[in-house]
Amino acid sequence: MQCCHLHKSVFAMEKLIRFDWAIKKLLRNKANFDILEGFLSAMFQDDVTVVNLLESEGNQDDESDKFNRVDLVVENGKHELILIEVQVQAEYDFFQRISYGVSKLITEYIERGQPCKNVKKVVSVSVTYFNLGVGDDYLYYGSTQFVGRHTHDTLRLTDKQYEAFGTRDVQKLFPEHYLIRVEKFPDTIYDAIDEWIYMLKHSEVKPEFTSKHIQDASEKLRIMNLDAVQRRAYDNYMQNVSYKQSMLWSSREEGRELGQQEAVMTIARNLLANRVALEIIATSTGLSVEQIQRLQHENE
Repeated sequence: MQCCHLHKSVFAMEKLIRFDWAIKKLLRNKANFDILEGFLSAMFQDDVTVVNLLESEGNQDDESDKFNRVDLVVENGKHELILIEVQVQAEYDFFQRISYGVSKLITEYIERGQPCKNVKKVVSVSVTYFNLGVGDDYLYYGSTQFVGRHTHDTLRLTDKQYEAFGTRDVQKLFPEHYLIRVEKFPDTIYDAIDEWIYMLKHSEVKPEFTSKHIQDASEKLRIMNLDAVQRRAYDNYMQNVSYKQSMLWSSREEGRELGQQEAVMTIARNLLANRVALEIIATSTGLSVEQIQRLQHENE
């Protein structure tokens, strides 16, 4: 797909339902599996068929909608488990949470006493709306490889293992991870997945987008399709998300202001310790003479 820079049209496009709410409420319907298939096919650059939706903690309805994370577990035509997570607010231990979620999923879907060859392959897709880590890209891939410490070669499977598992690559037996940093997406389309990430970021689908099933998503995720009960639930959810983001911004600003105030007070204390005149300290720090005098008394 040729690179394309997108510009906002002078005509406002209809906003679609946000992907996190769609995962929680709409995409569990088998009639909407094509949206998941289109998104995952673009992500993996391979045709994906969703054959089943599996239960997980994030699939269960939460009346208060207090959690800022939703997830969905699907089984594809290869009997692999795909864990799709959407995270709205920052979590410092998000990488550990991904590891825990994948490990838990593996153990949930193997029965006690079964041989390890029956361990399900898990692919994790994380959609984040915050700055996750430090990096220049908006789409990252992670896998497990065994590389020779001395020879630097990559360990591969034997012929018998190939017959059993259908692959030579050890990494294909281990969980794979895809990370989308939505806020880092530069609105430039290089390939099919970029059209979906544009939708994740802007809740819009351009008429010229051609990725598999993305125009179906444009039709099925229209806000106007919601009935009255769904619309109220969606509006409440979006208000909750907006409130949380506003509170987070306010907390950061308050913290920044408190930090600046504390820095000013520290400067004033240092100047007092060096017997600088009160008027000069006031001019240098912006504090009033009365505030500086109180600091002086506190330090006596």
